[in-house]
Amino acid sequence: MQRNPGAAKPDLNRAVWRKSTHSGSDIDCVEVADLGEVIAVRDSKNPSGPHLMFTFREWTAFLSGVRGGEFDLA
Repeated sequence: MQRNPGAAKPDLNRAVWRKSTHSGSDIDCVEVADLGEVIAVRDSKNPSGPHLMFTFREWTAFLSGVRGGEFDLA
């Protein structure tokens, strides 16, 4: 992931956060928001805490790895 300190920060106030339907009502989840220019990720236990930001390309590469089993522990 490349950093661009001069880039404008995305407005998280307009974020519509969602989590996996597999999470149920549990609050220990990862939430994701598509902000158009970036994908934001946060911990549902600490919604005002730090957020991770990914470009669309980075996010789709991550999802491809998840679906392909690249991160499976077993």
